[in-house]
Amino acid sequence: MSQSPYIFDVTEETFDRYVLENSFHKPVLVDFWAEWCAPCKALMPMLAKITEEHAGELLLAKVNCDEQAGLSERFGIRSLPTVVLFKDGQPVDGFAGIQPESAIRALLEPHVSQPPLAEPESEDAEADISEQVDDLLLNGNFQPAIALLQQALSSEPTDKLRLLLARALGLNEQLDEADQVLAEIADSEAHKLALKSLRAELGFLRQARHSPSEAQLLERLKKSPQDSEATFQLAILKLTHQNHKLALAHLLSLFQHDRGYADGAAQRTLLEVFDLLGSEHPLTTQYRRKLYQALY
Repeated sequence: MSQSPYIFDVTEETFDRYVLENSFHKPVLVDFWAEWCAPCKALMPMLAKITEEHAGELLLAKVNCDEQAGLSERFGIRSLPTVVLFKDGQPVDGFAGIQPESAIRALLEPHVSQPPLAEPESEDAEADISEQVDDLLLNGNFQPAIALLQQALSSEPTDKLRLLLARALGLNEQLDEADQVLAEIADSEAHKLALKSLRAELGFLRQARHSPSEAQLLERLKKSPQDSEATFQLAILKLTHQNHKLALAHLLSLFQHDRGYADGAAQRTLLEVFDLLGSEHPLTTQYRRKLYQALY
């Protein structure tokens, strides 16, 4: 239960009193969510922030759909998160799926008598979206992240959001679409390092598309520890899973025992990972030094 007087949980027994009756006095947002729903959890802090900014002129009711299945059936909830705005005892607006903050504020504007205390600057809004997207990608929720970014780009087409969208598309194995988004970057010089890093990441994702599974590669290496192809493919898989340390270890090992494999693929990929991580990253510093020692 939230500590805020404007945010509360509702059940089948309390819904009419807390939501419908209150909605005759002020609008009530109803957030239909579930514990297992990562996009729901990404959306909640934003809804809470907007509600608090309205200082009592907007209420937020939360419905845990796992515990309140009757309310989900009553309002025909088919996907999560779903948010419905109630006014004068009736649903008047709403949306399904995660949305950028600007879209939620626009939805509320005709219905809420007191505007938010402070309209966020575009940079702050962009930072909020970036944080939401990072959380979604970390939890493997690629499609909601893509939908959120596409919605945000429709109203604020910035290069930073395009870079995020390209990465989300790549992680969702939509590599050609990711390349198309990168081609739309307006100021490539200003984002030179980010573009270089992202292109390296997309390259690793493309290489991993037809790779054997990690279990198959580990079995091959168990039988033959010097299997260069398996070592390289395992390193690429580790890169797509963001396990850069283990990937670098595999690549360095491959370079040390078979530096000529695939026309120097180990050294070439090590340098690409350094680009991906950036020159100041501790792993770049550590493995650049190890590569130099192996070379000389």
